[in-house]
Amino acid sequence: MAARSDAAPARWRRPFLAWLDGIEKGWAIPLLIVGFAAIWLLFLVIAYLSGDLHPDVLETWSVGRSFAWGNAKHPPLMGWVARVWTLVFPLTDWSFQLMAMTNAAVALWAVDLIARRFVRGDKRAVVLLLLMLLPAYQFHAQRFNANAVLLAIWPLATYCFLRSFETRQIKWAAAAGALAAIAMLGKYYSVFLVGSFVFAAVCHSQRRLFFGSWAPWVSALVGLVVLAPHIDWLATTGATPFEYAMAAHGGRGFWLSIQEACMFLVGIAAICSLPALSWILIAESRLKRFPADFRAMNSGLWLLFLVCAGTVGFPPIVAVAFGTDMASLWAMQGLFLIGILVVCGASYPIERFYTVNLAVLVIGMALVAVTVAAPVHAFYRNAHGYEERRNFYRLAALELTRRWHQVSSSPLPAVSGDDSLALATAFYSPDHPRYRRPFALQYQWGWAAMCFSDEEVCSAWIRNVRATAPNSIRFDFDVAGSLWGRPGVSAKIAAVMVLPGDGKAH
Repeated sequence: MAARSDAAPARWRRPFLAWLDGIEKGWAIPLLIVGFAAIWLLFLVIAYLSGDLHPDVLETWSVGRSFAWGNAKHPPLMGWVARVWTLVFPLTDWSFQLMAMTNAAVALWAVDLIARRFVRGDKRAVVLLLLMLLPAYQFHAQRFNANAVLLAIWPLATYCFLRSFETRQIKWAAAAGALAAIAMLGKYYSVFLVGSFVFAAVCHSQRRLFFGSWAPWVSALVGLVVLAPHIDWLATTGATPFEYAMAAHGGRGFWLSIQEACMFLVGIAAICSLPALSWILIAESRLKRFPADFRAMNSGLWLLFLVCAGTVGFPPIVAVAFGTDMASLWAMQGLFLIGILVVCGASYPIERFYTVNLAVLVIGMALVAVTVAAPVHAFYRNAHGYEERRNFYRLAALELTRRWHQVSSSPLPAVSGDDSLALATAFYSPDHPRYRRPFALQYQWGWAAMCFSDEEVCSAWIRNVRATAPNSIRFDFDVAGSLWGRPGVSAKIAAVMVLPGDGKAH
Protein backbone atom coordinates (compact mmCIF):
# COMPACT_ATOMS: atom_id res chain seq x y z
CA MET A 1 0.00 0.00 0.00
CA ALA A 2 2.80 2.39 0.89
CA ALA A 3 4.63 1.61 -2.37
CA ARG A 4 1.48 2.13 -4.45
CA SER A 5 0.70 5.40 -2.69
CA ASP A 6 4.22 6.71 -3.21
CA ALA A 7 4.07 5.75 -6.90
CA ALA A 8 0.65 7.28 -7.50
CA PRO A 9 -0.30 9.49 -4.55
CA ALA A 10 -3.87 10.65 -4.01
CA ARG A 11 -4.56 14.29 -4.84
CA TRP A 12 -5.04 15.28 -1.19
CA ARG A 13 -1.54 14.00 -0.40
CA ARG A 14 0.22 16.22 -2.93
CA PRO A 15 0.46 19.36 -0.73
CA PHE A 16 2.09 17.23 1.96
CA LEU A 17 4.54 15.81 -0.57
CA ALA A 18 5.43 19.32 -1.70
CA TRP A 19 6.02 20.23 1.93
CA LEU A 20 8.32 17.22 2.41
CA ASP A 21 10.24 18.25 -0.71
CA GLY A 22 11.00 21.53 1.04
CA ILE A 23 12.75 20.03 4.06
CA GLU A 24 16.27 20.23 2.67
CA LYS A 25 15.44 23.51 0.95
CA GLY A 26 15.18 24.99 4.42
CA TRP A 27 11.55 26.11 4.75
CA ALA A 28 9.53 22.99 5.56
CA ILE A 29 10.81 22.33 9.10
CA PRO A 30 10.41 25.99 10.21
CA LEU A 31 6.88 25.93 8.77
CA LEU A 32 6.09 22.77 10.73
CA ILE A 33 7.43 24.19 14.00
CA VAL A 34 5.79 27.60 13.63
CA GLY A 35 2.50 26.01 12.60
CA PHE A 36 2.60 23.68 15.61
CA ALA A 37 3.28 26.57 18.00
CA ALA A 38 0.58 28.75 16.44
CA ILE A 39 -2.22 26.19 16.53
CA TRP A 40 -1.48 25.15 20.11
CA LEU A 41 -1.24 28.80 21.15
CA LEU A 42 -4.77 29.19 19.80
CA PHE A 43 -5.78 26.13 21.82
CA LEU A 44 -4.39 27.66 25.02
CA VAL A 45 -6.13 30.99 24.41
CA ILE A 46 -9.52 29.32 23.88
CA ALA A 47 -9.24 26.54 26.46
CA TYR A 48 -8.35 28.91 29.29
CA LEU A 49 -10.85 31.69 28.58
CA SER A 50 -12.59 30.74 31.83
CA GLY A 51 -9.37 30.56 33.85
CA ASP A 52 -6.38 32.72 34.58
CA LEU A 53 -2.71 31.75 34.39
CA HIS A 54 -1.49 28.75 36.38
CA PRO A 55 0.07 29.62 39.78
CA ASP A 56 3.43 28.26 38.54
CA VAL A 57 3.45 30.84 35.74
CA LEU A 58 2.45 33.63 38.11
CA GLU A 59 5.24 32.57 40.48
CA THR A 60 7.72 32.54 37.61
CA TRP A 61 6.89 36.15 36.76
CA SER A 62 6.96 37.21 40.41
CA VAL A 63 10.38 35.62 40.93
CA GLY A 64 11.76 37.47 37.90
CA ARG A 65 10.64 40.94 38.96
CA SER A 66 13.90 41.50 40.82
CA PHE A 67 17.17 40.22 39.39
CA ALA A 68 18.86 37.77 41.74
CA TRP A 69 21.17 34.79 41.44
CA GLY A 70 18.67 32.55 43.22
CA ASN A 71 15.41 32.34 45.13
CA ALA A 72 13.99 30.30 47.96
CA LYS A 73 12.52 27.48 45.85
CA HIS A 74 14.27 27.13 42.49
CA PRO A 75 17.30 28.39 40.58
CA PRO A 76 16.72 31.74 38.83
CA LEU A 77 16.55 30.95 35.10
CA MET A 78 12.75 30.78 34.82
CA GLY A 79 12.42 34.22 36.40
CA TRP A 80 15.08 35.71 34.16
CA VAL A 81 13.31 34.45 31.03
CA ALA A 82 9.98 35.86 32.19
CA ARG A 83 11.59 39.20 33.05
CA VAL A 84 13.25 39.54 29.64
CA TRP A 85 10.01 38.50 27.92
CA THR A 86 8.01 41.21 29.68
CA LEU A 87 10.48 43.86 28.60
CA VAL A 88 8.97 43.36 25.14
CA PHE A 89 5.52 41.86 25.68
CA PRO A 90 2.69 43.02 27.97
CA LEU A 91 1.53 41.41 31.22
CA THR A 92 -1.36 39.47 29.73
CA ASP A 93 -2.43 35.84 29.61
CA TRP A 94 -1.89 35.54 25.86
CA SER A 95 1.63 36.98 26.22
CA PHE A 96 2.69 34.26 28.64
CA GLN A 97 0.97 31.60 26.57
CA LEU A 98 2.97 32.88 23.61
CA MET A 99 6.13 32.67 25.71
CA ALA A 100 5.35 29.04 26.56
CA MET A 101 4.81 28.04 22.93
CA THR A 102 7.87 30.01 21.79
CA ASN A 103 9.89 28.00 24.29
CA ALA A 104 8.40 24.79 22.84
CA ALA A 105 9.20 25.93 19.30
CA VAL A 106 12.83 26.66 20.21
CA ALA A 107 13.02 23.22 21.82
CA LEU A 108 11.80 21.50 18.63
CA TRP A 109 14.21 23.56 16.53
CA ALA A 110 17.07 22.45 18.80
CA VAL A 111 15.98 18.81 18.42
CA ASP A 112 16.11 19.22 14.65
CA LEU A 113 19.67 20.56 14.96
CA ILE A 114 20.62 17.20 16.46
CA ALA A 115 18.53 15.08 14.08
CA ARG A 116 20.05 16.65 10.96
CA ARG A 117 23.47 15.45 12.11
CA PHE A 118 22.30 11.91 11.32
CA VAL A 119 19.45 11.99 8.80
CA ARG A 120 18.16 14.06 5.91
CA GLY A 121 14.77 14.74 4.42
CA ASP A 122 11.65 13.01 5.64
CA LYS A 123 13.19 11.42 8.73
CA ARG A 124 13.84 14.87 10.16
CA ALA A 125 10.12 15.53 9.94
CA VAL A 126 9.27 12.14 11.42
CA VAL A 127 11.40 12.87 14.51
CA LEU A 128 9.53 16.12 15.15
CA LEU A 129 6.10 14.70 14.33
CA LEU A 130 6.58 11.88 16.83
CA LEU A 131 7.65 14.36 19.50
CA MET A 132 4.59 16.49 18.74
CA LEU A 133 2.48 13.54 19.91
CA LEU A 134 4.00 13.91 23.38
CA PRO A 135 2.24 16.15 25.92
CA ALA A 136 5.57 17.88 26.60
CA TYR A 137 5.48 20.56 23.91
CA GLN A 138 1.98 21.95 24.50
CA PHE A 139 0.29 20.88 27.77
CA HIS A 140 3.50 20.63 29.81
CA ALA A 141 5.00 23.68 28.08
CA GLN A 142 2.06 25.98 28.91
CA ARG A 143 2.84 25.70 32.64
CA PHE A 144 6.05 27.70 32.27
CA ASN A 145 8.08 26.92 35.39
CA ALA A 146 11.40 25.41 36.44
CA ASN A 147 10.56 22.22 34.52
CA ALA A 148 9.26 23.77 31.30
CA VAL A 149 12.20 26.18 30.97
CA LEU A 150 14.42 23.11 30.39
CA LEU A 151 12.54 22.05 27.24
CA ALA A 152 14.80 24.16 25.04
CA ILE A 153 17.95 24.16 27.19
CA TRP A 154 18.44 20.38 27.34
CA PRO A 155 18.51 19.74 23.57
CA LEU A 156 20.68 22.81 23.00
CA ALA A 157 23.16 21.61 25.63
CA THR A 158 23.08 18.10 24.17
CA TYR A 159 23.74 19.41 20.66
CA CYS A 160 26.77 21.38 21.84
CA PHE A 161 28.07 18.40 23.84
CA LEU A 162 27.72 16.19 20.75
CA ARG A 163 29.64 18.69 18.63
CA SER A 164 32.27 19.08 21.34
CA PHE A 165 32.78 15.33 21.58
CA GLU A 166 32.95 14.93 17.80
CA THR A 167 35.20 17.87 16.98
CA ARG A 168 36.93 18.60 20.32
CA GLN A 169 36.92 22.26 19.29
CA ILE A 170 37.19 24.89 22.01
CA LYS A 171 34.12 26.83 20.84
CA TRP A 172 31.84 23.81 21.12
CA ALA A 173 33.38 22.79 24.44
CA ALA A 174 32.75 26.27 25.85
CA ALA A 175 29.19 26.27 24.53
CA ALA A 176 28.52 22.83 26.03
CA GLY A 177 29.84 23.91 29.43
CA ALA A 178 27.88 27.16 29.41
CA LEU A 179 24.59 25.53 28.40
CA ALA A 180 25.01 22.71 30.92
CA ALA A 181 25.47 25.37 33.60
CA ILE A 182 22.44 27.28 32.34
CA ALA A 183 20.45 24.05 32.59
CA MET A 184 21.50 23.83 36.23
CA LEU A 185 20.31 27.42 36.69
CA GLY A 186 16.96 26.22 35.38
CA LYS A 187 16.50 23.32 37.80
CA TYR A 188 18.88 21.23 39.85
CA TYR A 189 17.32 18.16 38.23
CA SER A 190 19.67 19.02 35.34
CA VAL A 191 22.46 17.43 37.35
CA PHE A 192 21.23 14.21 35.72
CA LEU A 193 21.96 15.70 32.28
CA VAL A 194 25.43 16.84 33.34
CA GLY A 195 26.09 13.46 34.94
CA SER A 196 24.89 11.75 31.76
CA PHE A 197 27.34 13.78 29.68
CA VAL A 198 30.18 12.58 31.91
CA PHE A 199 28.85 9.00 31.87
CA ALA A 200 28.57 9.01 28.06
CA ALA A 201 32.04 10.43 27.56
CA VAL A 202 33.61 7.90 29.94
CA CYS A 203 31.80 4.90 28.43
CA HIS A 204 32.30 5.83 24.77
CA SER A 205 35.01 4.08 22.78
CA GLN A 206 36.56 7.43 21.80
CA ARG A 207 37.02 8.57 25.40
CA ARG A 208 40.80 8.66 25.14
CA LEU A 209 40.68 11.16 22.29
CA PHE A 210 38.11 13.28 24.10
CA PHE A 211 39.75 13.37 27.53
CA GLY A 212 43.15 13.79 25.91
CA SER A 213 41.99 17.09 24.39
CA TRP A 214 41.20 20.45 25.96
CA ALA A 215 37.46 20.03 25.34
CA PRO A 216 36.24 18.46 28.63
CA TRP A 217 38.37 20.76 30.75
CA VAL A 218 37.22 23.87 28.91
CA SER A 219 33.63 22.75 29.38
CA ALA A 220 34.17 22.22 33.10
CA LEU A 221 35.90 25.60 33.52
CA VAL A 222 33.27 27.56 31.58
CA GLY A 223 30.48 25.77 33.43
CA LEU A 224 31.97 26.66 36.80
CA VAL A 225 32.43 30.30 35.74
CA VAL A 226 28.77 30.53 34.69
CA LEU A 227 27.61 28.87 37.91
CA ALA A 228 29.97 30.80 40.21
CA PRO A 229 27.57 33.67 41.08
CA HIS A 230 24.78 31.21 41.89
CA ILE A 231 27.13 29.06 43.99
CA ASP A 232 28.15 32.20 45.89
CA TRP A 233 24.47 33.05 46.40
CA LEU A 234 23.84 29.56 47.78
CA ALA A 235 26.79 29.87 50.15
CA THR A 236 25.69 33.25 51.49
CA THR A 237 21.98 32.49 51.84
CA GLY A 238 22.11 29.07 53.43
CA ALA A 239 21.21 27.02 50.31
CA THR A 240 17.48 27.47 50.86
CA PRO A 241 16.49 25.78 47.55
CA PHE A 242 18.04 22.53 48.79
CA GLU A 243 16.15 22.84 52.07
CA TYR A 244 12.92 23.38 50.14
CA ALA A 245 13.65 20.41 47.84
CA MET A 246 14.33 18.03 50.72
CA ALA A 247 11.33 19.27 52.70
CA ALA A 248 9.03 18.85 49.70
CA HIS A 249 10.43 15.66 48.18
CA GLY A 250 12.63 13.93 50.76
CA GLY A 251 11.94 11.73 53.73
CA ARG A 252 10.53 8.75 51.83
CA GLY A 253 11.17 5.31 53.24
CA PHE A 254 13.03 2.65 51.30
CA TRP A 255 10.00 0.80 49.96
CA LEU A 256 8.18 4.01 49.13
CA SER A 257 11.24 5.27 47.21
CA ILE A 258 11.35 1.93 45.35
CA GLN A 259 7.74 2.50 44.40
CA GLU A 260 8.53 6.06 43.29
CA ALA A 261 11.41 4.79 41.13
CA CYS A 262 9.16 2.22 39.45
CA MET A 263 6.42 4.76 38.86
CA PHE A 264 9.00 7.10 37.32
CA LEU A 265 9.82 4.49 34.67
CA VAL A 266 6.18 3.49 34.19
CA GLY A 267 5.26 7.15 33.79
CA ILE A 268 7.87 7.65 31.07
CA ALA A 269 6.54 4.59 29.25
CA ALA A 270 2.98 5.94 29.47
CA ILE A 271 4.03 9.38 28.20
CA CYS A 272 5.78 7.79 25.22
CA SER A 273 2.98 5.32 24.42
CA LEU A 274 1.30 7.25 21.57
CA PRO A 275 4.54 8.03 19.67
CA ALA A 276 5.66 4.44 20.29
CA LEU A 277 2.44 3.03 18.83
CA SER A 278 2.77 5.35 15.83
CA TRP A 279 6.33 4.16 15.21
CA ILE A 280 5.26 0.51 15.46
CA LEU A 281 2.65 1.11 12.77
CA ILE A 282 5.29 2.76 10.59
CA ALA A 283 8.01 0.15 11.05
CA GLU A 284 5.72 -2.92 11.09
CA SER A 285 7.75 -6.06 10.33
CA ARG A 286 10.94 -4.02 10.05
CA LEU A 287 11.00 -3.83 13.86
CA LYS A 288 12.87 -7.13 13.77
CA ARG A 289 15.85 -5.22 12.40
CA PHE A 290 16.17 -3.32 15.69
CA PRO A 291 18.91 -5.53 17.23
CA ALA A 292 21.05 -5.27 14.10
CA ASP A 293 20.44 -1.52 13.83
CA PHE A 294 21.35 -1.08 17.48
CA ARG A 295 24.65 -2.92 17.01
CA ALA A 296 25.40 -0.86 13.89
CA MET A 297 24.67 2.47 15.60
CA ASN A 298 27.26 5.09 14.63
CA SER A 299 29.50 6.88 17.08
CA GLY A 300 27.31 9.97 17.49
CA LEU A 301 24.11 8.03 18.07
CA TRP A 302 25.88 5.76 20.53
CA LEU A 303 26.95 8.84 22.48
CA LEU A 304 23.33 10.04 22.55
CA PHE A 305 22.17 6.57 23.63
CA LEU A 306 24.52 6.73 26.60
CA VAL A 307 23.22 10.21 27.48
CA CYS A 308 19.65 8.93 27.20
CA ALA A 309 20.44 5.93 29.40
CA GLY A 310 21.82 8.26 32.04
CA THR A 311 18.92 10.71 32.03
CA VAL A 312 16.41 7.86 32.35
CA GLY A 313 18.41 5.60 34.65
CA PHE A 314 20.02 7.96 37.15
CA PRO A 315 16.83 9.57 38.61
CA PRO A 316 15.28 6.34 39.94
CA ILE A 317 18.65 5.28 41.36
CA VAL A 318 18.94 8.59 43.20
CA ALA A 319 15.33 8.34 44.39
CA VAL A 320 16.09 5.02 46.09
CA ALA A 321 19.51 6.08 47.40
CA PHE A 322 18.29 9.33 49.00
CA GLY A 323 14.69 8.38 49.82
CA THR A 324 12.98 10.95 47.60
CA ASP A 325 10.06 11.00 45.22
CA MET A 326 10.77 11.34 41.49
CA ALA A 327 7.98 12.46 39.19
CA SER A 328 8.16 11.28 35.58
CA LEU A 329 6.95 14.77 34.62
CA TRP A 330 10.43 16.05 35.43
CA ALA A 331 11.94 13.88 32.68
CA MET A 332 9.89 15.26 29.78
CA GLN A 333 12.57 17.63 28.51
CA GLY A 334 14.87 14.64 27.87
CA LEU A 335 12.47 12.41 25.93
CA PHE A 336 13.56 13.94 22.62
CA LEU A 337 16.58 11.63 22.80
CA ILE A 338 14.35 8.57 22.45
CA GLY A 339 12.74 9.97 19.29
CA ILE A 340 16.10 10.76 17.74
CA LEU A 341 17.57 7.36 18.57
CA VAL A 342 14.60 5.38 17.25
CA VAL A 343 14.19 7.24 13.95
CA CYS A 344 17.81 8.09 13.17
CA GLY A 345 19.00 4.64 14.20
CA ALA A 346 16.66 2.86 11.77
CA SER A 347 18.60 1.58 8.76
CA TYR A 348 15.58 1.58 6.45
CA PRO A 349 13.91 4.55 4.74
CA ILE A 350 10.44 5.72 5.79
CA GLU A 351 7.97 5.71 2.91
CA ARG A 352 6.23 9.00 2.38
CA PHE A 353 2.91 7.23 2.76
CA TYR A 354 3.71 6.84 6.46
CA THR A 355 5.20 10.30 6.88
CA VAL A 356 2.10 11.92 5.40
CA ASN A 357 -0.16 9.78 7.57
CA LEU A 358 1.78 10.80 10.65
CA ALA A 359 1.55 14.47 9.66
CA VAL A 360 -2.21 14.10 9.14
CA LEU A 361 -2.51 12.51 12.60
CA VAL A 362 -0.60 15.36 14.28
CA ILE A 363 -2.50 18.07 12.40
CA GLY A 364 -5.84 16.33 12.91
CA MET A 365 -5.30 16.04 16.66
CA ALA A 366 -4.36 19.70 16.86
CA LEU A 367 -7.41 20.81 14.87
CA VAL A 368 -9.76 18.69 16.99
CA ALA A 369 -8.13 20.12 20.09
CA VAL A 370 -8.70 23.70 18.93
CA THR A 371 -12.20 23.34 17.49
CA VAL A 372 -13.71 20.83 19.95
CA ALA A 373 -11.60 20.19 23.04
CA ALA A 374 -10.68 23.83 23.74
CA PRO A 375 -14.22 25.28 23.85
CA VAL A 376 -15.53 22.23 25.71
CA HIS A 377 -12.75 22.64 28.26
CA ALA A 378 -13.49 26.34 28.65
CA PHE A 379 -17.22 25.77 29.23
CA TYR A 380 -16.61 22.85 31.58
CA ARG A 381 -14.12 24.77 33.72
CA ASN A 382 -16.43 27.78 33.80
CA ALA A 383 -19.15 25.58 35.29
CA HIS A 384 -17.01 23.31 37.51
CA GLY A 385 -13.88 25.33 38.24
CA TYR A 386 -10.21 24.41 38.47
CA GLU A 387 -8.40 22.58 41.22
CA GLU A 388 -6.19 25.66 41.62
CA ARG A 389 -9.33 27.92 41.57
CA ARG A 390 -7.93 29.83 38.61
CA ASN A 391 -11.40 31.14 37.75
CA PHE A 392 -11.14 33.82 40.45
CA TYR A 393 -7.58 35.19 40.36
CA ARG A 394 -8.12 38.27 38.21
CA LEU A 395 -11.52 39.07 39.74
CA ALA A 396 -10.21 38.88 43.30
CA ALA A 397 -7.11 40.94 42.46
CA LEU A 398 -9.14 43.73 40.89
CA GLU A 399 -11.65 43.80 43.76
CA LEU A 400 -8.92 43.96 46.40
CA THR A 401 -7.20 46.77 44.50
CA ARG A 402 -10.49 48.69 44.21
CA ARG A 403 -11.11 48.37 47.95
CA TRP A 404 -7.55 49.49 48.71
CA HIS A 405 -7.92 52.68 46.68
CA GLN A 406 -11.13 53.51 48.52
CA VAL A 407 -9.18 53.94 51.75
CA SER A 408 -5.64 54.84 50.64
CA SER A 409 -4.23 57.30 48.13
CA SER A 410 -1.07 55.25 47.59
CA PRO A 411 -0.75 52.15 45.37
CA LEU A 412 -1.03 48.77 47.04
CA PRO A 413 2.63 47.97 47.85
CA ALA A 414 2.55 44.30 48.94
CA VAL A 415 0.20 41.34 49.06
CA SER A 416 0.19 38.11 51.03
CA GLY A 417 -2.15 35.37 52.20
CA ASP A 418 -3.03 32.38 50.02
CA ASP A 419 -0.08 31.83 47.71
CA SER A 420 -2.08 31.58 44.49
CA LEU A 421 -4.23 34.63 45.26
CA ALA A 422 -1.20 36.67 46.32
CA LEU A 423 0.76 35.77 43.19
CA ALA A 424 -2.29 36.52 41.06
CA THR A 425 -2.78 39.92 42.69
CA ALA A 426 0.85 40.81 42.03
CA PHE A 427 0.29 39.99 38.35
CA TYR A 428 -3.29 41.14 37.65
CA SER A 429 -3.60 44.18 39.91
CA PRO A 430 -2.87 47.49 38.14
CA ASP A 431 -0.65 48.34 41.15
CA HIS A 432 1.41 45.14 40.76
CA PRO A 433 2.17 44.83 44.48
CA ARG A 434 5.12 42.76 45.62
CA TYR A 435 4.31 39.19 46.57
CA ARG A 436 5.16 38.16 50.12
CA ARG A 437 4.66 34.87 51.89
CA PRO A 438 2.17 34.70 54.81
CA PHE A 439 3.44 35.70 58.27
CA ALA A 440 6.19 37.86 56.69
CA LEU A 441 4.28 41.15 56.80
CA GLN A 442 2.15 41.15 59.94
CA TYR A 443 4.42 43.59 61.80
CA GLN A 444 4.63 46.06 58.90
CA TRP A 445 2.38 48.84 57.59
CA GLY A 446 0.89 49.07 54.12
CA TRP A 447 -0.12 45.69 52.71
CA ALA A 448 -3.11 43.43 52.06
CA ALA A 449 -3.85 39.73 52.09
CA MET A 450 -6.52 37.39 50.76
CA CYS A 451 -7.59 33.81 51.41
CA PHE A 452 -10.38 31.58 50.22
CA SER A 453 -12.81 31.57 53.13
CA ASP A 454 -12.81 27.77 53.39
CA GLU A 455 -9.03 27.67 53.95
CA GLU A 456 -9.07 27.60 57.73
CA VAL A 457 -5.37 28.10 58.46
CA CYS A 458 -5.05 31.14 56.21
CA SER A 459 -8.39 32.58 57.34
CA ALA A 460 -7.36 32.19 60.99
CA TRP A 461 -4.16 34.07 60.23
CA ILE A 462 -6.20 36.91 58.69
CA ARG A 463 -8.42 37.06 61.78
CA ASN A 464 -5.32 37.24 63.96
CA VAL A 465 -3.90 40.10 61.87
CA ARG A 466 -7.17 42.01 62.22
CA ALA A 467 -7.16 41.50 65.98
CA THR A 468 -3.56 42.66 66.47
CA ALA A 469 -3.18 45.41 63.85
CA PRO A 470 -5.14 48.53 64.84
CA ASN A 471 -4.84 50.16 61.43
CA SER A 472 -6.45 47.28 59.52
CA ILE A 473 -9.71 46.56 57.73
CA ARG A 474 -11.20 43.08 57.52
CA PHE A 475 -13.85 42.24 54.93
CA ASP A 476 -15.29 39.40 52.84
CA PHE A 477 -16.50 39.47 49.25
CA ASP A 478 -17.82 37.09 46.64
CA VAL A 479 -16.41 36.51 43.16
CA ALA A 480 -18.16 34.65 40.35
CA GLY A 481 -16.82 33.77 36.93
CA SER A 482 -18.63 33.86 33.62
CA LEU A 483 -17.95 32.89 30.03
CA TRP A 484 -19.75 34.48 27.08
CA GLY A 485 -22.65 35.46 29.30
CA ARG A 486 -22.95 32.09 31.02
CA PRO A 487 -22.53 32.27 34.83
CA GLY A 488 -19.78 30.17 36.30
CA VAL A 489 -18.60 28.94 39.68
CA SER A 490 -18.28 31.35 42.60
CA ALA A 491 -16.14 31.64 45.72
CA LYS A 492 -16.01 33.67 48.92
CA ILE A 493 -12.81 35.58 49.67
CA ALA A 494 -11.63 36.72 53.11
CA ALA A 495 -9.38 39.78 53.00
CA VAL A 496 -7.56 42.16 55.28
CA MET A 497 -5.87 45.48 54.54
CA VAL A 498 -3.23 46.93 56.85
CA LEU A 499 -3.13 50.57 55.90
CA PRO A 500 0.01 52.67 55.56
CA GLY A 501 0.81 55.23 58.21
CA ASP A 502 -1.33 57.92 56.59
CA GLY A 503 -4.25 55.57 55.86
CA LYS A 504 -7.64 56.14 57.42
CA ALA A 505 -9.80 53.16 58.18
CA HIS A 506 -13.49 53.62 57.60
